[in-house]
Amino acid sequence: MSMDELKRRLGQVSDLEAAAGLMSWDQETQMPPEGARVRGLQMATLEGLAHELFTSPRTAELLDAVGTPADETDAAVVRVTRRDLDKAVRLPTGFVEEAARARNEAHHAWLHAREHSEFATFAPHLEKMLDLARRQADLLGYEDHPYDALLDEYEPGMRARQVREVFADLRDRTLPLLRRITAAGDAADYGVLTRPFPFGAQKAFAWRVAGEAFGLGPDFSRQDESAHPFQTNFSREDVRITTRVEEYWPACLFGTWHETGHAMYERGVAPRWERTPVSAGASLGVHESQSRMFENLLARSRPFWERYLSALAEVAPEVTAGLDAGTLYRAVNRVRPSLIRVEADEVTYNFHIMLRFELELALLGGELRVADLPEAWNAKMREYLGLTPPDDAQGVLQDIHWSAGLIGYFPTYTLGNLLSVQLLEAARRDAEVAAGVGRAEYGSLLAWLARHVHGHGRSLTPAELTERATGRPLTADPYVAYLHAKYEDIYGLKAEG
Repeated sequence: MSMDELKRRLGQVSDLEAAAGLMSWDQETQMPPEGARVRGLQMATLEGLAHELFTSPRTAELLDAVGTPADETDAAVVRVTRRDLDKAVRLPTGFVEEAARARNEAHHAWLHAREHSEFATFAPHLEKMLDLARRQADLLGYEDHPYDALLDEYEPGMRARQVREVFADLRDRTLPLLRRITAAGDAADYGVLTRPFPFGAQKAFAWRVAGEAFGLGPDFSRQDESAHPFQTNFSREDVRITTRVEEYWPACLFGTWHETGHAMYERGVAPRWERTPVSAGASLGVHESQSRMFENLLARSRPFWERYLSALAEVAPEVTAGLDAGTLYRAVNRVRPSLIRVEADEVTYNFHIMLRFELELALLGGELRVADLPEAWNAKMREYLGLTPPDDAQGVLQDIHWSAGLIGYFPTYTLGNLLSVQLLEAARRDAEVAAGVGRAEYGSLLAWLARHVHGHGRSLTPAELTERATGRPLTADPYVAYLHAKYEDIYGLKAEG
């Protein structure tokens, strides 16, 4: 009976968190602007209630009573719940509610600051987010750097020291490739990327392909617009994505397919984990491996455009006029240092992440003041990408993450990039998967991912999942080899080594 009571309690916590998540989704997509003040109070109440219920002494009593269940599913629920509870009890309910209110205020300040390119408007809220992050790190505890406690929330077991090593290795092995590509000049006519493509048609085409190619269905999902694309879910039967549309149409298409990767991960979590702490992705790095796989390894591949060029021509003949699949493939894989992270190509993308990681470390450590952040941001952009943002909206204010208190999150994007290639390489050892990927038919791949990645939820750690699915620990080698092979071919470069 103790296990039944524990599951009931965990289900109630999950329901409260889902209700808060639904309010957050509504805030981003539907809520009128004047609803912001009270919405923040409502979300703080729900998050506080969920935290209070989860961290009450009764939860620990129930865990002690069930011990280590013989049933494999129950044992995983207990194991993950213990791990989460150990962290959660260190955070007072008052702190959780304070953080929820502060995030709501910071979000709306960020929206205004980004629209008007006024960093000063957002700066006091960022100060508050950093103060909360430092306090959270102190409450959770760490050995080397406060960043470790925050990073562990998103990527269990990972430390800032390891991230530094990974980033240094990537920098050394991909920066020379970027320089060779830049020197080679254009690989296609990139004017195609801004040809007229009606906004409604962009959304419709992206949504259609998300369903046909990747399995995202209207019975369990929907798409809306938001200032920054995201995915959220309230169960595996209710998964939602957002996108944004603009003249540069790849932003909508690839943004939609990126979020579809996240959505299909949540959809693929086994039903037996429902309404428990196990019912989510293993980590944000593993989650990102799915979105980057769908967006880049699949949707930017030559077979994909050989299959979907005719469908694009049906809805956007102005875009495809005079193009063949090979030309479009080269165009959507353009490599060029750019200001906006979500529009960055595969070769330059990780430099955007390195920049943010280094700035977060400096802000948390007190080596960088918030007031000096725009200047530091611009200096890093010049160092890594040779660009200077013309304003804060295209620079330091472009991401939603800091307004949401997601400090320690950014490294998971690059970790996901690495894992995306390592997983696809492992999946393609299956001849049926390899043949399907070669035809841009992804049913076998989705089934492989459901078995080896999605279905486990959080029952495995990221390291355990990676080892089981690919046969070795996370490594940058497949990713670096992929970048060199793909872009040396596109740009007609002689292979190194």
